[in-house]
Amino acid sequence: MGRTFFVGGNWKCNGTSEEVKKIVSTLNAGQVPSQDVVEVVVSPPFVFLPLVKSELRPDFHVAAQNCWVKKGGAFTGEVSAEMLVNLSIPWVILGHSERRAILGESDEFVGDKVAYAISQGLKVIACVGETLEQRESGSTIDVVAAQTKAIADRVKDWTKVVIAYEPVWAIGTGKVASPAQAQEVHAELRKWLQVNVSAEVAASTRIIYGGSVNGANCKELAGQPDIDGFLVGGASLKPEFIDIIKSAEVKKNA
Repeated sequence: MGRTFFVGGNWKCNGTSEEVKKIVSTLNAGQVPSQDVVEVVVSPPFVFLPLVKSELRPDFHVAAQNCWVKKGGAFTGEVSAEMLVNLSIPWVILGHSERRAILGESDEFVGDKVAYAISQGLKVIACVGETLEQRESGSTIDVVAAQTKAIADRVKDWTKVVIAYEPVWAIGTGKVASPAQAQEVHAELRKWLQVNVSAEVAASTRIIYGGSVNGANCKELAGQPDIDGFLVGGASLKPEFIDIIKSAEVKKNA
């Protein structure tokens, strides 16, 4: 079965209500391929989720950038999966390297979060990726396999999961994994799913790339056979995000 190209925009901790409205109006005016060619999800900070959801074009969807690992309650400062479902937010990003590194989220904790979010009806963009040290020591595949295993051990329904491979050394640094480097890891991840989950899950699960994706490099990356889309950081706040969405045409015409 064909995998629909997927483009996510992670706005991280950026924006005022005026800036957010401006980004949304740019997205709403953009000419992009139809939903059968590309699925688009944008992820504003929590406080702007209702605003973006109400103003955004209906063919684009909204994701939260995180949610709590279990049911809500006495967890000051957290947002539960149930709350997101209550707001009709369909997607959530979990396990982003910034949260793993800065907030100490372990592979197991991320796996638990993914499983709980799915159990409540959310779809998950689950992030994996190695640091520069890990890449230089040759352990990239071991690291992303362990991160993926912590999810696979807890998740049965892979139709609700998109894996985002984000080499930590390429996030916001301007360094980009070469198309060949990215393709190699994506192919290894797919092979891991085939061996450890099932051939069907390996063939149907979308594995997207994140790490300094922009309008200039997206087409070449999109042409790689195992790259099924992008999770875009800084460029998702700019008009070039439309060009990145359009790179889905590369797959359609392949």
